[in-house]
Amino acid sequence: MEAILVGLISGQAPAPVRPHSLPAPAQAMSFVSDSTTFPTLAPEALAIVVEAPRAERLLALAAALGVSAESALATLASTSGLPSLADPAIDPESLRVLPARLVHEYQLIPVTTKKPDPATAAAPAGEEIATADPLAPLHLASAWPPTAEIADWIATFTSRPLVWFLAPADRVRELIVANYGVGAGSLEDELDANLPALAASEAEADEDAAVVRFVTDVISQGITEAATDVHFEPQEEALRIRYRIDGLLVAVPVPDNLRRFQDAILSRLKIMARLNISEKRLPQDGRINFKAGTTALDIRVSTFPTLYGESISLRLLNQKKEAYNMDRLGMSQAEQAVIGKVLDYPHGIILVTGPTGSGKSTSLNAFLRKINSPDLRIVTIEDPVEYEVPGANQMQTRAEIGLTFASALRSVLRQDPDVIMVGEVRDLETAEIAIRASLTGHLVFSTLHTNDAPGAITRLIDMGVEPFLVASAVELVIAQRLVRRLCPACTQPAPIDQARVQADLVALGLPATLADGVTKLNAPVGCRACRNTGYRGRIGIFEILHPKPLHDLIVKRESGRALTEQAIANGMTTLAESGWERVRNGQTTFDELLRALATTD
Repeated sequence: MEAILVGLISGQAPAPVRPHSLPAPAQAMSFVSDSTTFPTLAPEALAIVVEAPRAERLLALAAALGVSAESALATLASTSGLPSLADPAIDPESLRVLPARLVHEYQLIPVTTKKPDPATAAAPAGEEIATADPLAPLHLASAWPPTAEIADWIATFTSRPLVWFLAPADRVRELIVANYGVGAGSLEDELDANLPALAASEAEADEDAAVVRFVTDVISQGITEAATDVHFEPQEEALRIRYRIDGLLVAVPVPDNLRRFQDAILSRLKIMARLNISEKRLPQDGRINFKAGTTALDIRVSTFPTLYGESISLRLLNQKKEAYNMDRLGMSQAEQAVIGKVLDYPHGIILVTGPTGSGKSTSLNAFLRKINSPDLRIVTIEDPVEYEVPGANQMQTRAEIGLTFASALRSVLRQDPDVIMVGEVRDLETAEIAIRASLTGHLVFSTLHTNDAPGAITRLIDMGVEPFLVASAVELVIAQRLVRRLCPACTQPAPIDQARVQADLVALGLPATLADGVTKLNAPVGCRACRNTGYRGRIGIFEILHPKPLHDLIVKRESGRALTEQAIANGMTTLAESGWERVRNGQTTFDELLRALATTD
């Protein structure tokens, strides 16, 4: 098929280009391709399709034809004479017939035409599987028709007759990653037995290149999965890699032979972060500027010595990604109205509280974008800068040279700002400067680590800030959590167990009577769009406190519980009540609420 498309442009069919990691096979064989062409495509469009990587050609064809990927697959199936599978199922018995490097290079996967057995539908890397009949046809799915070169390579590993199918490129890629492991094609060593012996220097260079490709594959896959963190964790018998997706850790399928490359992989990460690779006894911090396609990331790297080697964590920060507004945060119209009113104040402090990873910085950036205008001078002090705010002056703290939140805040006050965002109030010095800035005509945004909104007031007083200053300066406190959002593609209403719902409400500190009249709630189902988890993305739940009505209690240094009780009496909506509203609206589940609020008193 590639030769046909090239021939349409140049008038001849040149030899196919061989992937960089696979040498030429010993002999070539004839391969019959369909002679049907795409007469509606211009030569330039055909060239773009041909030059794209195999995994991307179907999308390139869809763009050239101006149709969807599904329609392009149907057209390609018609022109090539190959049947197509909308949702191919893996053939676990044939997984080890072909080496992972070849599977990755040519983006093909063994599939079965039988109805999949749930017990054997997936075979994680490293798990023993049955061996297929050596005379049975080998069914292979790919997003693009095969070439003679591919047939030659497959023939070197199996004599089974081949039966080809076309399938969506994203589904083929998912099956490869799930069953061979992320980056398995980079570290594959099964081909080595079929290749001539290499000189020691060449073998070492090839291994180094394989490790570089593997690390790039792992990070790129993390970007594809929308991971916020990537963890490399040495264990006694394995190197475990995990992504944090939607707040939860997800194990990454890895190649069987990964343990052999552990030291090289960890050293590669340290080299990329410009760390001392010989220092393995002390923790180190660094950063990596990484680019995958059009995505540029600022990756924060942290190493930590453990029993079986250095554990390395990567925080993936995409400053160019689409920032959240208040709607995308999941705020109701009533919550937006309350917060929007305070955002219009000329001075005061707005605090967002919650544990690490609860979306505090994301909320502050949404507030900045809400009030951003040419009339305001906005200055931010962050560690790290997670989002770029157009028109704002954003500063990254550097503790190693003495540029802390407190020292930076002093300098910012000489910059004639209207709005100041301080990434976090960590100590008394920063808190006092921020409060005095708010009392001298500046609107200040910042974050604290507390379980609930009233806890922010007591935390500031515990730091040493005078209660009367806290009562005068703080205009609004927002406590928040992130819960996973039900996947809109597959969630379905399901009848509820009334007794269990009432028990869950009581566990959240809510009256059981809230369940009266409720017969159905949305439940997770699972589909390809959500990786069969039933959840996709996250949504916020919020507790909004106005401290001004609590002025006398604050000055008297009353406890957080007393402040909470009075705030509820004044009409404050708690985190649990906000979460129940999201459950009633079909946006999340009780299981998520209980997980997120389990540490809240």
